[in-house]
Amino acid sequence: MSEKAKLTLGDKTFELPVFTGTEGEKAIDITKLRADTGYITLDSGYMNTGACTSAITFLDGEKGILKYRGYSIEELAEKSTFTEVSYLVIYGHLPTPEELKKFEARIAAHGEIPKPLETMIKAFPKNAHPMGVLASNLAALSAFYPDLLEQDLSKDQMEEVMVQLMGQLKTLATYAYRHSQGKDFIPSNKSLDYCSDFMNMMTGKPADKDVAQAINVLLILHADHEQNCSTSTVRMVGSSKANPFATISAGVDALWGPLHGGANQAVLEMLEEIHSRGIGYKEFLVRVKDKASNERLMGFGHRVYKNFDPRAKIIKKACDTVLSKLGVQDPLLDIAKGLEEEALRDPYFVERKLYPNVDFYSGIIYRALGIPTNMFTVMFALGRLPGWMAQWKEMLEAPGFKICRPRQIYTGETDKKLK
Repeated sequence: MSEKAKLTLGDKTFELPVFTGTEGEKAIDITKLRADTGYITLDSGYMNTGACTSAITFLDGEKGILKYRGYSIEELAEKSTFTEVSYLVIYGHLPTPEELKKFEARIAAHGEIPKPLETMIKAFPKNAHPMGVLASNLAALSAFYPDLLEQDLSKDQMEEVMVQLMGQLKTLATYAYRHSQGKDFIPSNKSLDYCSDFMNMMTGKPADKDVAQAINVLLILHADHEQNCSTSTVRMVGSSKANPFATISAGVDALWGPLHGGANQAVLEMLEEIHSRGIGYKEFLVRVKDKASNERLMGFGHRVYKNFDPRAKIIKKACDTVLSKLGVQDPLLDIAKGLEEEALRDPYFVERKLYPNVDFYSGIIYRALGIPTNMFTVMFALGRLPGWMAQWKEMLEAPGFKICRPRQIYTGETDKKLK
């Protein structure tokens, strides 16, 4: 007999089905709760609510496990490329060499953006935040591809728009950066791999092999992360059958928030503040432990991972490689390394499991590469794009697809009258 949960309301008892995932996760299915009982559940921030079932990403915050389509993040980061992982999360299986070659060629074929969008980027103030430039231009792409605005896209159209976005978002990101620096745009080079092409479009210089690999690992680590704020936004906006450009643009907007994609930017801002105040990393950590000081240690601990962030262990290795390779002399990076070493041996932080997370190390890498702080979240968006598209595709293809429509409990005034 299937497991059931019992809910007692007054003198009535209702049975609710229990759903079990393939990794043993359990959920009480309340799909028919309102129809059967007249009640809804109240869950601020949806912290205990499963809005969907998904076969893309498994995350266990207690054990520090992250898997894409059943493959551990550790193995993928070591043995795969970002485009290979993108194919995996979108289509559900690793590509054959021929499938990967075709996938990469299709992405490369979309390295250009419509010329009016180049003009649009140049019309922004040079100090405009790149995320604003990225989001607005993503939405504007919809004006140039009317055949992709249909309510129900065919399988071929869906596949085409996904490779198109993979190619064009990279170009939009690099052009936004080049404009902010007052530099000419550098077109995509189809002969380069995805990450090397990205770095070449950013800097105009051939990418060092180790640097390109570090970017490759960073993008893999950010490819998907279950039902986070931006992914849930993509699903909610996409559930209205909004076009894919508007849907992904909404994901960029959600990611822009400092509590989500802006976390690695907050790390660098913390380092800059420590440096400008001249207090040193040891003194700063003393103040962090003093609750009366209101000092916050950014880039340590994680809302989901209660033990350690599995991505942090991987990116730390890439971080050390980049710092060694480039030999960058930077006081902020010295402060970061000092914070890391001191916190990892301080019982206060160890006992509370406040370990450096992926945002801490990614911020250091981007700083070492000369990528400005306001571009950090753009880098996050570049990595997260395949996950957004995979989730969008999975939602639209799911049986029983419905537009998202959360409920609420009204707490305002009642029965007021106009005088």
